[in-house]
Amino acid sequence: MNANTDDPLDRLDDAQAAAAFRHLVRHLRHRHDAQNIDLMGLAGFCRNCLADWIIEAGAPLDKAAAREAIHGMGAGEWKARYQSEATPEQLARMAESVKKNG
Repeated sequence: MNANTDDPLDRLDDAQAAAAFRHLVRHLRHRHDAQNIDLMGLAGFCRNCLADWIIEAGAPLDKAAAREAIHGMGAGEWKARYQSEATPEQLARMAESVKKNG
């Protein structure tokens, strides 16, 4: 997504934006019932996207370390504990939702 210089979000102090981001991540860590596939189907992003975005923003992490930072544990451990098998319906919703990402 392109940054819009007229967007009030771009005028937020970096410390405030970082605090809100950390709050979001901790909220998602608490809400294991919010499956990544459902987040993708509804909003077009998930925990793994957040991990990719922090790398794109310049975090000196590889993919595994970024996902651990977001999940609060290794991605494999998170999947084993909390991820259920995606249904065909969830996969279809995700595919439609991702098409909306520009």
